[in-house]
Amino acid sequence: MKKVKISAVISAFNEEKKIEDCLNSLKNVVDEIIFIDNSSSDKTVQIAKKYTNLVFVVPNDPVMLNKNKNFGFTKATGQWIISLDADERVTPELASEIKNIIKNTKYNAFEMPRKNIIFGKWIQHSIWWPDYNVRLFRKKFGQFPLKHVHEKLAVDGNIGRLTNPLIHYNYDSISQFIKKLDNTYTESETENFIASGKNINWYDAIRWPLSDFIKTFFFEKGYKDGFHGLVLSELQAFYSLIFFAKVWERKEKFKDLTPEGFLSETEKELARAAKEVMYWIYTTKIESSSIKKVYYKIRRRFR
Repeated sequence: MKKVKISAVISAFNEEKKIEDCLNSLKNVVDEIIFIDNSSSDKTVQIAKKYTNLVFVVPNDPVMLNKNKNFGFTKATGQWIISLDADERVTPELASEIKNIIKNTKYNAFEMPRKNIIFGKWIQHSIWWPDYNVRLFRKKFGQFPLKHVHEKLAVDGNIGRLTNPLIHYNYDSISQFIKKLDNTYTESETENFIASGKNINWYDAIRWPLSDFIKTFFFEKGYKDGFHGLVLSELQAFYSLIFFAKVWERKEKFKDLTPEGFLSETEKELARAAKEVMYWIYTTKIESSSIKKVYYKIRRRFR
């Protein structure tokens, strides 16, 4: 049987601390590495050249990160492409699964779970697990749409699912989280929101962060990750607040959105928020307790 060639495409910017482990994790699974350097100012390129001669230096575009990944896909010569970030690692188990599955498959791409390590801990709930992402696809059958920074790889054809996870060393520090939030993610979302023509109201400054906290901590079971889950849920709420504030700044030019009777209206909004939080507390207790289920249902009804 003819060998199936696999190319890895990596796009990175100032990742000298993480890139070597990423590249090293690929040595037993890919036949070539296409390295796209986004004009790094550290030793990222020097380290990459230890693993591949196919290094391309391009301008950095933090608002539309995936543009340079698409460029990398065009340089790949393999029938299959693995797309990785510098903070991701292919385990030996995943490498073996990839090599076996592409020998004979009807799928044009495969998604795989990502094991997110955040602040030193594997986060096993909310948006962080299993966090399926397409990272393996046939050449010319996948690319990023280039509409926003959080987008998924678009695939032409059927997508299969792998079992073994990709290791993702996500956020190492609070500063890293805030920097990405400010310089990349909220920038893209703000631009897209403004382009949509939607409007904001003063109470969104409360509702957006609250909604994100409830979604992450309660609905997606972030509380099961303990204190890490609590802080991450609060950081997601902070993300929404910054997103709202940027829309207010750029779309409304800091327009005064104060309603009549502001203090009373704020009181009502916070009371509504408190009722919603209590609803989710009792709902979560109902789901996790068989003995006190009826008691919590009564408390939820009369909260």
